[in-house]
Order: sequence, then C-alpha cells, then structure tokens
Amino acid sequence: MTDFSVVMGIETEYGIVRSDLEKSDPVIESMELVRSYQSADLTGWLYQGEDPSLDARGFRVDNLAQDEEEKAFTRSDYKRFFSFHEMKSDRILSNGGRFYNDHTHPEFSTPESSSIMELLHYDRAGLDILRLAKKERERLLGGNGLLSLYRNNTDYHGHSYGCHENYLLPRDIPFDRIVQTSVPFLVARTILLGAGKYGYESSEKRGIIRYQVSQRADFIETLVSVDTMHGRPLVNSRDEPHADRTLFRRLHLILGDANMSEWQTAMKLGMTRLVLRDLLLGGWKPKITLEDPVGAIRMVSKGLRDQPLLRLDTGQWTAIDILEYYADSLEDMKVSRTPEDQWVLSEWRSAIELFRSDPSRLSDRVDWIAKENLLSRFREEEDLSEDDPWLQSLDLEYHNIDPEQGLFFALEESGEMLRLSEEASVRAAMTDPPHRGRPPVRHAIIRRFPDDVVEAGWEKIRFRSGEVVILPLFQRLEEEEISRLVEHIGQLSSPLEIPGTIRHYTERTNS
Repeated sequence: MTDFSVVMGIETEYGIVRSDLEKSDPVIESMELVRSYQSADLTGWLYQGEDPSLDARGFRVDNLAQDEEEKAFTRSDYKRFFSFHEMKSDRILSNGGRFYNDHTHPEFSTPESSSIMELLHYDRAGLDILRLAKKERERLLGGNGLLSLYRNNTDYHGHSYGCHENYLLPRDIPFDRIVQTSVPFLVARTILLGAGKYGYESSEKRGIIRYQVSQRADFIETLVSVDTMHGRPLVNSRDEPHADRTLFRRLHLILGDANMSEWQTAMKLGMTRLVLRDLLLGGWKPKITLEDPVGAIRMVSKGLRDQPLLRLDTGQWTAIDILEYYADSLEDMKVSRTPEDQWVLSEWRSAIELFRSDPSRLSDRVDWIAKENLLSRFREEEDLSEDDPWLQSLDLEYHNIDPEQGLFFALEESGEMLRLSEEASVRAAMTDPPHRGRPPVRHAIIRRFPDDVVEAGWEKIRFRSGEVVILPLFQRLEEEEISRLVEHIGQLSSPLEIPGTIRHYTERTNS
C-alpha cells in the first residue's frame, strides 16, 4: 500500500489586532479583513454534508465547543447583526484555496496537494493574500498600520488558535492503528517543529514567563477527541474526509505550531507523510508506547536544548531518540521513494545529528532556536531579566506577517533563515490552482459557470438548479489528462454536462 498518494492540506488561523481602537471585536475585524480581499472565484461555502460531530471511533458526539458558539449567535443579548454563516464570510479562491473567518480569526486553507514543495508555495502565498487583504482593509479605514496580523498560536492570555494539517488515508486503516503508530512520533517531532514561546499557559504553570519549544503544547489536554476548541487532543478524531467516505478517512491534526520557517513547514508535512504512508500503510507497528503522551509533549516543550527522558513502556527515551527510531524504521522499509521523500529523510537524519552535537546549529531553520537566540541577544543588550514582559512582546513580533515589522523576515532577508520557496512560484500560487487533483477541476467549473454556481466546497459544487456535482480526487489522472479535462469543461454549454464529462475521464483512466 505504500504507493498510495497521500493528499495533504494546511489550514492556518492568524491572530488579528486593530491598533486605532481601545477595544475591537475580533469577529468583526476578521470578517472585514476577509471581505476586503476581492480576488475570489466565489463567495459561498457549501456546508451540505459537513458534520464535524462524527467521530472516527464510530459514534457521533452530542455537543462541540463550536456548537455553543453558533448557539450564542442566535441569542438576543449577543446583539449580532449577522448570522453564523454570514460571519464566516467565505471566499473560495481561484488558486483552489479557501479564505474565511474561522470564529475569531482569519484563516487561509491551502488547496489539496500530494506534493510537499507545492503545498509550501501555497502556504507562503497565503501570507501574501492576507497582506493584500490587510492593505485594502486599511485603505478603507483611512490609514496605514492599523491592523497587525500574526502567524502564531496564542494571545498569551489562555486562548489558542491553530495551524491544522490534513492527510487523506485509506478508509480500511483502523483509526486505533493510526493513533498507535503516530502518537510517539507526533510528540517527538515537536522538538524540531516548535515555533517557540515566552510564557506558560497550561493550568499548572499559567502566568509564569519562561521560554519553551512549542506554542501549542500548553493547549493539548487529551490523547484523542473530536473537539478542536476545548479539550484539544494529540490526535483529532473528526470523521469528515471531504471525499468518498467509503474509501477514505482524513487525519486532521491540530497539535502543531504555526511555523514561520519554511523548512519546518516542509518537514512537518514530509516527516508526517512518510510515517503515515510508509510505516502505517506498510503494516509497521511501533515497539514503543508513551506512558503519558500529553504529559510528554509538555515535557518536550519545556525541556528546550536539554531534552528530558520520556517514560515508555520499554524504558526511557528522549524526543530525539524517538525520532531516530522512526527514521531507522523508515530506512528499514526498503521502499522506492521520490526525490522529495529522500530529501525529507536526509534532512531528518541531519537535524538529529545537528541537535545532538549543538542545537544552535539548527538556528537557520528551526523557529524556536532562532527566536531564542534573537531574544537572548536582545535581553543581554538591554540587561533585561529572564521574565521581562518586553520579551513576550518581541516574541509576538517574530510572527508579525508584515515584512517591514516581522522579526522573522529580517532574519530571512539577511540569510539567517533558510528559504525554500521561489518567489515566482509563490506569485503563481496566489492565483493559479495546482496542476493535478481536484483544485484545477473545481476552479474550471466555477470559472466556466460563475452565474450558475451558488456554493462550492472541497468535493461538491451546488448550482442554482439544485444540482450538486461531486468531484472525485482524480488521483489517477496525470497532469496532461487533468489539463484536457479542464479544457473540456471550458467548452461545455451547460452545468448538466459536467457529471458525464467527469465520468468519461475517470472511467477511461480506471479502465
């Protein structure tokens, strides 16, 4: 099964602050920011068939934290002048992505892809899309610098927002096997993927200002849960594949940090894909189990460069030991891999060696190390105490997406942080969909029949006639075949011809 193509995507929520008001409503500010972005194919998301309450363990939960928020919008004392769905302010973008208000944060979701580097370019394009929306919103407000947008995971007051990963897997893989195989890896990968944070927000140490590896670790409270806003889990069990549920399940991971470093984003996707595709789908089972995974991820986060021993059923290992065990297991699989996968495994090995010799050698690619070095230099220059609140403010500015203000972009511009994306490819990713899979077909349909399409989602498009077209993944169609399908759609005279056209291309490929 290791030839299975794992379709992936990233959803990133951004912090938003308006400086010209003493107290602003983040719901309103997020709505207006999204609505300021005009370059969209369509406004209107198709929620039909979505059910976030379905649990992959075989049941449906009665109530989610987001359900309570939706109910609040209907209360008379809430004084909202818009519905819950109007609040979302969805924009379906020509590049195949989605831009909307996720509760109190603007969120950009990349289009689906099976390429790590392709997704990296779309993720980077999301930054530019938010910058354009910010520029237009500030123009309407009548001033520059009125909004600040942050690619991070916390407001430092106990509230967290996410950077979610999505991996499409075969339905016949039992969910408990996914948990068993992935949990030690997911905990351990934090040491290489953390964004760094001044302050603790977990209940046992809330309010203490000390530096740690991960912004998200404080908010992970349980091993498995379907919820994403309360009792956040290491492994989310939402059973919402956005594809044929008889064939696929989607692993929705919410434990990761929102990285500024492109290397970390690429490695987050790449390492996790290798574990899921080559180990999980290859039938491999780990010989280790963490005794307390939730406690372990917090220990990794607080351990910094001197990583603690984590309790396993077979002994004690550090996070780096666990990552090495997974890398060894991948190399033992002896399967053919693409150059992209070989790059990931090579970087994985190199990062382990560099961390063991001196973590500072990873300062050009790991956010938490780069930020720690930057803020340590500043603390020494200004003679600040280790818990000075000023450091937390500078921590936040590391994640400011304004290239003139964000501390990360100063490091990247000076060559102190690796950049993997190419500027021309990022510009193209702002407007053009990937060349394979559903995104180009979805875009072609919306572009061909803009007056007929009412709503669209990842796998469905609804027309004014009431007809709903379901889009398969098109995994077996090569780029040139997708191109021919897109060209064919552009020549159709009626939306009613779409299902037959899609069926023609998919059946021809399957045969």
